[in-house]
Amino acid sequence: MRFLIRLIFAAVLAAGALPAPQASAQPPADPGPPLSGYPRSALRAPTPAELKTATYVRDVIYGHRDGMALTYDVFKPVKKANGALVVNMVSAGWRSSWGPPEERQARYQALIDKGFTVVALYHASAPRFQVPDAVADVRLGMRHIRLHARDYGADPARIGVWGASAGGHLALVAGVMADDGNPAAANPLERSGNRVAAVVAYYPPVDLATLLQGRPKSGAIDFDDKLFASVSPIFGVDARDPPTLILQGDADKVVPLKDVQTLVDKLKTQKGIKIDQSIIHGANHFFENGVDELMAICSNYLDKRLAMDNAP
Repeated sequence: MRFLIRLIFAAVLAAGALPAPQASAQPPADPGPPLSGYPRSALRAPTPAELKTATYVRDVIYGHRDGMALTYDVFKPVKKANGALVVNMVSAGWRSSWGPPEERQARYQALIDKGFTVVALYHASAPRFQVPDAVADVRLGMRHIRLHARDYGADPARIGVWGASAGGHLALVAGVMADDGNPAAANPLERSGNRVAAVVAYYPPVDLATLLQGRPKSGAIDFDDKLFASVSPIFGVDARDPPTLILQGDADKVVPLKDVQTLVDKLKTQKGIKIDQSIIHGANHFFENGVDELMAICSNYLDKRLAMDNAP
């Protein structure tokens, strides 16, 4: 697996997860593979030296849901700030579990070392809230981040997003479901745009109708089927979508590769959109090995796409 990822890493340079269904007394005949959780064992603690490379802006409130604050944390590089910002969608099975910045920093170190400002964006979490809530929250959060990017030393025209599995779904939401804001909105924040300049998504759900077909409704996926299209990136593609990199294994038993391929094909039909796809042979969901190599791919891709010369 590591060898294959290194090959993909070289090719790119040249050019969170889903919820487990609850048991049912009468399950569907073919419920499909389990929607399992993110392998936390793949994450490590930051070293003392790494902790000195960033400062934090903690618990920035970008909105509220049911009287509870919606927040994000900002990681600012101490040296070599490059003026670009990357938002990580903190989501595993649309569960958005807060963690102290000191515990999360290692996950972002490859980006921080390149001078990126990084934002860990949290949404209203399953099991109390559902996928449409998460989608609405991250779209609102991206408006706040773009509006305040300069406060964090970043250019609002040089914002990228990144996520894995459910987080990858939300990263694509931020990319292909973005807009320029609604001048007539009652919430002043909704009047601000939330477009981004680049997206990186690992094994992302793109069509919720296909993904959730036949699965018992519970937790994050307990919402009206009529909302599938409104939360599925595959239906949001248009000519203003940003450059996008998608990585997925061809043995993924959770997210159908054919759905992702359909999204990629739709993006390629839009004139001027730069779309890159890497398919890892034999890989299932999560890519449990090669985490460092994957982050190198992510950081190098974003470094290229968010460079000053590529700013809109």
